[in-house]
Amino acid sequence: MPAISDVRIFRAVSPLSRPIADATHSLTEISFYVVEVETESGVTGQGYLLSFHYSPHAISGALKDIRPLVLGLEPHETGVLAKRAAAEHEYFGCEGLQKWALAASNVAMWDCRGKMLGAPVWKLLGSTVSRVPVYGSGGWLSYTIEELLGEVTEYMRRGFNAVKIKVGGGMEKDLERLRKVREAVGPGLKIMMDANQGMNLQDALALSRKAEELDIFWFEEPIDHRDFEGYAVLRSRTSISLAMGEREYDTQALKALIERRGIDLWQPDLIRIGGVEEWRNSAALAGAYSVPVLPHYYKDYDVPLLCTIPNGVGAESFDWIDGIIDNTMRIENGFAYPRTGPGWGFSFRRESLTPVE
Repeated sequence: MPAISDVRIFRAVSPLSRPIADATHSLTEISFYVVEVETESGVTGQGYLLSFHYSPHAISGALKDIRPLVLGLEPHETGVLAKRAAAEHEYFGCEGLQKWALAASNVAMWDCRGKMLGAPVWKLLGSTVSRVPVYGSGGWLSYTIEELLGEVTEYMRRGFNAVKIKVGGGMEKDLERLRKVREAVGPGLKIMMDANQGMNLQDALALSRKAEELDIFWFEEPIDHRDFEGYAVLRSRTSISLAMGEREYDTQALKALIERRGIDLWQPDLIRIGGVEEWRNSAALAGAYSVPVLPHYYKDYDVPLLCTIPNGVGAESFDWIDGIIDNTMRIENGFAYPRTGPGWGFSFRRESLTPVE
């Protein structure tokens, strides 16, 4: 198989009319970094990471630093890349942006491999299902009630069967927003809430108990992701399922929460956890303890990967890259369908990419 002879780095931005906020972040830009590998035979593959407005110099530096580790590898040698990166990054540590850069490169290599073999990634890995339940995400705390209801009803119109909204803005505000959404969507739509770690245990417990009457499906990141005992307490005292995992660079938190019976849904972030193999390894660990997998953010990669595991239960849907790629994902009647083209089945449009030198 021809080796990778070039690695290019780009930046892309999706339009954002005004800042959006959750309980712990205020976001002023929806931006991405794209890694593109090219083989000696001219086959390319792309992988991207979501960066928002954070640390652009650090991110671009990490991506530039991993470039020489990718050059010369064949697209299937993702394991070799992981070993090279582990050795190179040991001094400063293998987590943080070092792992983000590794994962984006890993995803690009999988895309390239699929294109060389003429098959989608999910078919190369072997599939268990052909579609995945998907939920509409957003519900930002910065929204007015009118904006919030407009978003969730638009998701309903598009055929989504579940929506997630942000909480952590104070008990009164949170309950008002949850009640308004339930009134707007009726009893048939699932509602999830996400605090983005923005609450303490006492407040998260109080909100959970009051929200039970609204039939909330799950509570995501109610408290600090390192407070394993807090998750165990919260899960033992409320009926709402608990979801977490997007902050994790490995499976240590998953193991700790399984031991304490403090988790109902595992939410790995494909880029933060290190790429395709590590994502699947974490899903297998979760599956060994009957914990379902519902990953964070990257639906364009997560949907095909979820089709390859037995314990996937859904994907999160944002539309942020839809306007700057060449092939949007098919979503109908609450399900997302993996693309049938080779690799991941989509690419960023050239006019949306700015080279990072």
